[in-house]
Amino acid sequence: MNFITTPLSGLVVIEPQIWNDDRGYFIETYNEKVFRANGLHETFVQDNLSYSHRGVLRGMHAQSGPQAQGKLVRVLRGSVLDVVVDIRKQSDTFGQSFSMRLDADKATSLWIPAGFLHGFLALEDHTIFTYKVTGLYDKGGELGVRWDDPDLGIAWPATGDELIISEKDRLLPRLKEITSPF
Repeated sequence: MNFITTPLSGLVVIEPQIWNDDRGYFIETYNEKVFRANGLHETFVQDNLSYSHRGVLRGMHAQSGPQAQGKLVRVLRGSVLDVVVDIRKQSDTFGQSFSMRLDADKATSLWIPAGFLHGFLALEDHTIFTYKVTGLYDKGGELGVRWDDPDLGIAWPATGDELIISEKDRLLPRLKEITSPF
């Protein structure tokens, strides 16, 4: 696996080695020893999976409190534009975003530590997205910011009527309207 740092401290892109042959392919997506050797000493406690149609936008979310979640995310089928925003108050990159395309063919993962908002836009029908998380879901720790907050400057490839967004996500506040717990 290739571990690539990003401009946002702690956020890591993980490119796996893919072994192809006439049967198909094999990918090692997680190896505790390899992750630890690359500075990621996380314990995962829950796996989540979402299925989305093209145009579904999920986010921008974080889990705070005792169950604050770091997330190891990747796409099993289809593709997404994956977006994170640093909301760690003491971070030099507070309020800055990072985005990249994740797709099933490349099997790239993204490690998102606690203290980041996360969201994604499904770019294809039948997209399956998976998360390994470090904290259990806690409704009381839910935190979110509007996907279209102009202060974040996220360049989503689709807007308005093209998107399928939950009512809950449409009602989220802007970043400047919340106090980050991180």
